[in-house]
Amino acid sequence: MTFERYPELDTLLLANPGAVRDYKPEWGWDRYMVGGKMFAALLTTADDCAPEYQNHPMLTVKVAPEEGNFLQRQYPDILPGYYMNKQHWISVRLDGAVPQEEVVRLCKSGYALIFAKLTKKMQKEIFGE
Repeated sequence: MTFERYPELDTLLLANPGAVRDYKPEWGWDRYMVGGKMFAALLTTADDCAPEYQNHPMLTVKVAPEEGNFLQRQYPDILPGYYMNKQHWISVRLDGAVPQEEVVRLCKSGYALIFAKLTKKMQKEIFGE
């Protein structure tokens, strides 16, 4: 499981209110969810995928389309979301050169995007209101 290789990242993702981790064995992904919706995943790609993804530990995270495009131009190690909608998800090669501060910001931003789409009722339940 990829999260075991990145305990600080796992802790950061789970620190979000209502965040839970599950494992999707068909994909080999550790998924991070809030309200039943995924906002991030940790995974290691296989050797039979596109070369730019091949055998890299990855953080796949939800982004606004314009932000994803911008980030992909800024960092060679940020790619369109592996196995996801390429407009709304990006994948960060964790063994690459993306600054840690940017990875932290992306984790928080991905959570915020999904949380904002939850019903007001679910948001209140998550915060215990």
